[in-house]
Amino acid sequence: MTAHFAAYSFVDRITEFIDGSRAHGFFWVPQGIRVFPSCLVAEAVGQLAAWVAMSKVDFRGRPVAALATQTRFLGVALPGDVLELAVEIEDCDDNMVVYGGSAFVEGRQVIELEHCLGPMLPVEDFDATDALRERLSLLRDRGAPPGRFPGVDLPQTVVIEYVPGKSLRATLNVPREAPFFADHFPRNPVFPATLLLDAQIRLAADLVEKSCGPQFASPVASRMTHFKMRAFVTPGQEVELGATLTGQDALAARVMLSAKIDDKSVATARIEFAAREPT
Repeated sequence: MTAHFAAYSFVDRITEFIDGSRAHGFFWVPQGIRVFPSCLVAEAVGQLAAWVAMSKVDFRGRPVAALATQTRFLGVALPGDVLELAVEIEDCDDNMVVYGGSAFVEGRQVIELEHCLGPMLPVEDFDATDALRERLSLLRDRGAPPGRFPGVDLPQTVVIEYVPGKSLRATLNVPREAPFFADHFPRNPVFPATLLLDAQIRLAADLVEKSCGPQFASPVASRMTHFKMRAFVTPGQEVELGATLTGQDALAARVMLSAKIDDKSVATARIEFAAREPT
């Protein structure tokens, strides 16, 4: 089995497809993997929207991650779960796609994406047009064989500065080689924005746990706003991640996320962690 359409592809079958408007689909999270983070659930929703967008423009372009107004993390997806995916396209042309979407597990909503925008870039810069057409045809017909995703090694970070109660900084070394680069993307390997975001959120969770008291033990992100991806991250680059505590009350802790390469901003977002109910 090749890594293309396997190592970082999270739509197995599309059961409803209204060109340029909406789609429903499924992804079977393999039983044998260790973990399937919420950022990969968001990736699955985004990939379903990408199929609708690429079809709408006859595969002249493909969207890439850029903006997400709000993402609500409502639950988890575990190995062995079946993700039910749904997207609604708000606008789509040769320049951009705007969409919202959700994912469910056994009828329970686990994520909601609101007003996401992705600029459309030439398909041929990233993948073969014919391969994408054939893949969409397969997904809309019998579907792809489930269980192809082998899991992914989540990038590790090294803390370089901790200001108690205020901030954490860390470095993330993007691997020069990894199976997911053959899928994201075959002609132009790019470190997935959702893996970068996962590393940022884990750093923020560490800061919250260190800084915000027992009601934030083992914190789990509940909401993200103002996500903006400004530039591609490529194999071998070193990224400096930042997490700055911006507020805390009885309900939530709030953190500003940043990512820089050579002092230039590549990604920012705001993340909230809900306080745990007293026991």
